[in-house]
Parts: sequence; structure tokens; C-alpha cells
Amino acid sequence: MMRIAGIILFILAVSTGEAAQKFSDIEYRRVDGESVRLDAMVPDGPGPFPIAILIHGGGWSSGDKSGSNKPGDSADITSWFAPLTGAGFTWFSINYRLAPKHPWPAGFSDVQEAIRWVKAHAAEYKGDPRRIALFGHSAGGHLACLARVLAGPDTRVQAVVGFAAVTDLEADTMFRGGLSTSLQNLLSLPKTATPGVLARLRELSPIAHVAPGLPPFLLVHGDADKTVPYAQSLAFQQRLREGGDVCDLITIPGAPHRLIGWETFLPHYPDLIVAWLRRELPGGPQ
Repeated sequence: MMRIAGIILFILAVSTGEAAQKFSDIEYRRVDGESVRLDAMVPDGPGPFPIAILIHGGGWSSGDKSGSNKPGDSADITSWFAPLTGAGFTWFSINYRLAPKHPWPAGFSDVQEAIRWVKAHAAEYKGDPRRIALFGHSAGGHLACLARVLAGPDTRVQAVVGFAAVTDLEADTMFRGGLSTSLQNLLSLPKTATPGVLARLRELSPIAHVAPGLPPFLLVHGDADKTVPYAQSLAFQQRLREGGDVCDLITIPGAPHRLIGWETFLPHYPDLIVAWLRRELPGGPQ
């Protein structure tokens, strides 16, 4: 049995009036003596519940499973927590190793291992390993989408929800006129986008690995995003649909990159996400 360090249990009242149990700082991986951990939230009831694995953003170099290492910043994903708990999901919010201390592919490898761990331990948290959705915002959206388009039998999931996801690193670099500081730190590359560098970025872009037979994707993006252009989601949706895959898009009119506050632009957007999951995730929450 994998060692579970520092488990904290508490009861959370959710909007449905039911209770949920939280488990914090569960070690899902140890690499070179470094502990990589996740938090879990389990709804009240017998289960098994559908599962969401939450991957924070932060330019591959910051962010935290608790929501954010800087609450309220652009990487804060706390707005996902209550809707998923209220919708009857067991969810796992993961940390992963961050650049520049841990360059590529450390964080991506952690995401893949987290998926394997969740599948192996789902029953302990009343989760159904046959009903898993990946959630990712920004750089976390890149990791979520890439994990699924490159998945093997041990890392396959049944749905992906990408929030302002970076799906084309090559296009992002051309848009910026060179590699962003985040990509420079992640890949240990200079700013200059040489042909070889662009080929490397293409290799790591989810859009380059789209193929028929992928599970359904939902993209959620503010059309006023100045950090990850809205055009990234439009292009990724087009590529998926060209291959015959399901990809829907929820546009948040006027919304920036930062998730906190999206309800002011489209108040019911969490309900739209839950409705999509009920429709597309096999045997999803009712």
C-alpha cells in the first residue's frame, strides 16, 4: 500500500445540503526523494461516483492543488471545487513538479502517473475508474489535453475539459514573436524560434496528435483572454471535429484568462459544464 502522508479529514457542506469528505496531501508519487501529492474530495453517499482529476495552471512553473499558491491569481482553480462536489463527483486535485527546477517532461510524467494512481485507488475514494474526466486550466489544460491525445491503455480517460487550454505551442510562439518565458523555463530553450525549436513545440502540442477515436472534449474559454488566445480553442475544436471526434466549446463572453469571476460574465456556465458531463461521460451524474 502506498504511504499516505498527512491525511486531514473534514466535513464540507455543499450546496445540495449533503456532506463531503476531504483527504489532503496524499502522496501519489515519489521521485528522487521528492513527494508529489494530491487532495481528494469524496461526496456523501455509497458511490461509485464519476471522477474528475484537476490540473492547475500557472505556466508550468507555479500553482497548487489547493487552488493556487497565490489565491485569487490567474491560476486559481477553486471555482471548480464546489460545482464538482455538488454534482456528485469524486475529485482529485493534483500537484506536479514545476519548472524551471523540474524541466519537461517531469510535470507531464506526474500527470500520467496521477491518472494511473487514481485508477488504481478509485474504489478507496468511492470513485468509478471507468468514468474519469480530466480538468485543466491554461498550462494545466495543455497537460490534460496532451495526456489524453497521447494516452496508452493505462492512462486513458473518458472525457477532457480544457479551460483556456494551451493546445498549440507552435502557434502561441509565433503569436508572441518567440518563446514565452514560461516555455523557455519549461524546455530549457532560448527565446528564438528556430525551425528546430518549432518542430519541438509541434511535438509537444495536443493539436498535432489529434486522431479519430478520441473521447469527447469540452473547451471553455473567455473571448477576451489576452494570455492564451481564444483562437487556440477554436482551432483545436476544428481539428478534433475534422477527425470525427466530439468537441464542444463554451465561450465566456468578455472574460479574461483568470477563472475567478467568470460567473460575472456567464453566471450559469458551471451548470453547462455539469450538463455536458452528464451527457457525454458514460453513466455520468444524474
